[in-house]
Amino acid sequence: MSSVRLLALSGSTRDGSVNTKLASTITSMASNVGFDAVQISLADHPAPLFDADWEKQNGPPEPIKALQALMVEQDAIFVASPEYNGGITPLLKNTIDWLSRVRVEGQPGSLVFKKPVWSLGAVSPGVQGGVNSLYQLRPTITRLGAIVMPEQLTVGGGASAFNEDGSFANDRTINLATAQLERLFDVAGKLKS
Repeated sequence: MSSVRLLALSGSTRDGSVNTKLASTITSMASNVGFDAVQISLADHPAPLFDADWEKQNGPPEPIKALQALMVEQDAIFVASPEYNGGITPLLKNTIDWLSRVRVEGQPGSLVFKKPVWSLGAVSPGVQGGVNSLYQLRPTITRLGAIVMPEQLTVGGGASAFNEDGSFANDRTINLATAQLERLFDVAGKLKS
């Protein structure tokens, strides 16, 4: 079987974001599980605030088209979703809104939500680990046709959740993340073949 590819991204572009650290840690751990894993930044795929009139004049932004093409090549996608005011970040929601508008001729809907298997995680300073953002993210992408793994990783105490080398500081978190990645690898690999 050819390699199983995973793309990890964070819903934050802020310097020092703990969710960007989560995406990095998952990328490293995914390689150990067997994935061909890569991490991207949404800063490399900027888009204006979604506006149907702007879209009518210009079409989807080129950086979003490039992001969609990259994501469709993957077998799995991991999203580290920061929690802003009990929901997902404006950046992540806007990116999803634009991705939902990119169509491939002859295909219904956006392929980015139909081909890869999605997996979710979040880190926050509080004890709930950003779970509220996942409560909003999951139904949003599921409604667009995404297959989303039931397991999700929530990491509380974000300020002390990582070692200096970027690895998880807590054995329980390591075990949960490993189990989630192993299951994702199994499902994505089976759907790929």
